[in-house]
Amino acid sequence: MSQSHATQTIGRIAQQAGVNVETIRYYQRIGLLREPAKPVHGYRRYSPDVIARLCFIKRAQELGFTLKEIADLLSLDDGNCGEVRAMAEQKRDMIEQRIRDLRSMHGVLDDMVQACRKSEAENSGCALIETLNDSH
Repeated sequence: MSQSHATQTIGRIAQQAGVNVETIRYYQRIGLLREPAKPVHGYRRYSPDVIARLCFIKRAQELGFTLKEIADLLSLDDGNCGEVRAMAEQKRDMIEQRIRDLRSMHGVLDDMVQACRKSEAENSGCALIETLNDSH
């Protein structure tokens, strides 16, 4: 296979991975992706494994991992399953806490919506605005 078929431009890699070219450049700047050497007369060429790495990064982001955490994951060898598990458990625990916080916020907003409905029915001031003003 010739080099032109085995490798692709940044635009083509970005398109196939479903990311923006600037995203790839940013990932290169922060060390998530290696920047290929630039030929004297031509464009940098990217190997197909860059697409797999971009998909890994996107999937990890969907699971709530930060780019720093993704860099940590990528730096681990396949044999460090214990470290990966610990990172996943920590992320899961953080997500569980966030879910609890969101449920609490949902409950407060439910109460505020009910108070708004009541103040609308009574043609009085907006209870939600009053509650938010009184909260500090």
